[in-house]
Amino acid sequence: MALLILRCIFLLVAAGVGVSIITVNDFASTARSQPFWTFTGVMLVAIVVIGMDVAFKRKRYDTISGVYFGLLVGLFLTYILGLAIQPFFPADELGATGGPQRAVQLVIGMVLCYACISLVLQTKDDFRFIIPYVEFSKDVKGLKPYILDTSVVIDGRIADVVETQLFDNQLIMPRFVLAELQAIADSGDKLKRSRGRRGLDILNRLRNHTAVDLKIHDRETPEMDGQPVDMKLVLLAKNMEGKIVTGDYNLNKVARLHNVDVINLNDVANALKPVFLPGEQLVVRIVKRGEEDSQGVGYLDDGTMIVVEGGRDHIGQNVQILVTSVLQTSAGRMIFGRYETVVGGQGGSSEAPSRQRPAESKA
Repeated sequence: MALLILRCIFLLVAAGVGVSIITVNDFASTARSQPFWTFTGVMLVAIVVIGMDVAFKRKRYDTISGVYFGLLVGLFLTYILGLAIQPFFPADELGATGGPQRAVQLVIGMVLCYACISLVLQTKDDFRFIIPYVEFSKDVKGLKPYILDTSVVIDGRIADVVETQLFDNQLIMPRFVLAELQAIADSGDKLKRSRGRRGLDILNRLRNHTAVDLKIHDRETPEMDGQPVDMKLVLLAKNMEGKIVTGDYNLNKVARLHNVDVINLNDVANALKPVFLPGEQLVVRIVKRGEEDSQGVGYLDDGTMIVVEGGRDHIGQNVQILVTSVLQTSAGRMIFGRYETVVGGQGGSSEAPSRQRPAESKA
């Protein structure tokens, strides 16, 4: 509604400008002879401006502010240079300079405005290193950008996590990480090649998703020269004050040594697994034998292994077990339980595990 009111006011102002052009004495010789076409031309310009505003709905704040700042600096430098070149042009009897100076000043202004706008647009992300207290908004949705590692892109889970809108931050894909991913995709090893191509597919999936803000970062600082990819990621995260998203255990340790925040997707996955306490009951499908004579093994939907004492004779069945202990290892979480009774039929796919608390625990 506010934009509609603004556009109506703009059309009224344009109509007033058109009437003013027709009635002002300086334009009387041309505008008064054809007042209709003059008024129509002004209104067409206003309509074209509104049409462009409607057509380009998604406007980047950093680009607009960069254009404004570059234009302001360009006009200021044009004014300063205009004063500097004024002595080189002769003045008339009234002390005013003629058309040559104005022509030169217009050319200088045009060149300087373009140069300043181009410079700001190409370096707006690094502008805070030149002027510490001036920094253009980078259109980042969250507080800190998330910098992606090769391993987390190849893994593929990052796409599912981001699409759930759990992360509302801008995703950064460094150019050197993309180059490493392309090298893996072009590898002679069939397994590496398939992993690299899956990583590229994940990147395309993220890039084409409307709710995901993915940016390819091209610039490297001088201190990154000659450094391995993992160290470049750490230095980039420091410069951008961002977080590294990875599944690499070694990169996780190196980043923490440099006081860089890390999001490990394996830790996130483990944190989201359901927690079962000793004494709880749950239903699971026994799929294979365990290491011990009486043990059977089942799995939850998230891959958590469940070792069931007395479950070997019930392979292929859904059974109710009583949780006896839970073991957290570096590879994940394991649940140990004791067989109680058979639940449901013999065949079919595994059912989602359900939990129950024993009656004595409710008291």
